[in-house]
Amino acid sequence: MTNTTALWLFDLDNTLHDASHAIFPAIHDNMNAFMARTLGRDGVNADAATVDATRETYWRRYGATLLGLVKHHQVRPEDFLREAHHFDDLLSMIRAERGLINLLKRLPGRKILLTNAPHRYSSDVMRHLRLQRHFGKHISIESMHVHRQLRPKPSRHMLRQLIARERVAAGRCILVEDTIATLKAAKWVGMRTAWVTQYLGDNRDVIKRPGYVDVKVKSVRKLARNLHRLR
Repeated sequence: MTNTTALWLFDLDNTLHDASHAIFPAIHDNMNAFMARTLGRDGVNADAATVDATRETYWRRYGATLLGLVKHHQVRPEDFLREAHHFDDLLSMIRAERGLINLLKRLPGRKILLTNAPHRYSSDVMRHLRLQRHFGKHISIESMHVHRQLRPKPSRHMLRQLIARERVAAGRCILVEDTIATLKAAKWVGMRTAWVTQYLGDNRDVIKRPGYVDVKVKSVRKLARNLHRLR
């Protein structure tokens, strides 16, 4: 039987908190160091230009750098995720606006955290923000497999599988996300979409709302007043 209750799918980084402040720069550096070792030869690390070009190529081709590293360099996902998300003091790096708990209470329906981040990191962030109890499920990148293949966001196959597993009509799902590619994939499978722009940088206010975005909000705290546009 199909569940008719609304299902909210929330991204984590740059949606529920400001990852661009300190966390993303640290991940960027960690990722570059890992890739330099992986792409290097004869014990010599690859240079920065090679790393940047490879990361950009894999991001464009596969939607996630990790998928390219797995496919072409036999990297184990758990090794990459552990290295990329290593922080000396994660809690001091977290920045988030107030009022998130009240916002979640005001949104009718079930809520799932859907993040391309690893489980340990995302759990630590959610506990620090005191949000974990407001989500019925926590789906991290380790759980995003389709036919035994890793398929993180923006995979349409993964999103369709999620809809089927939750026994909910696509039109009853609302994806809240900062990444355009994932919003586009969600709309393609029939979901409603909310684009959070607060942490996108200086040009966030001039970016036009694409047709596959139902609601564009600066902050997730603005979602409640836009419920009529997400039904």
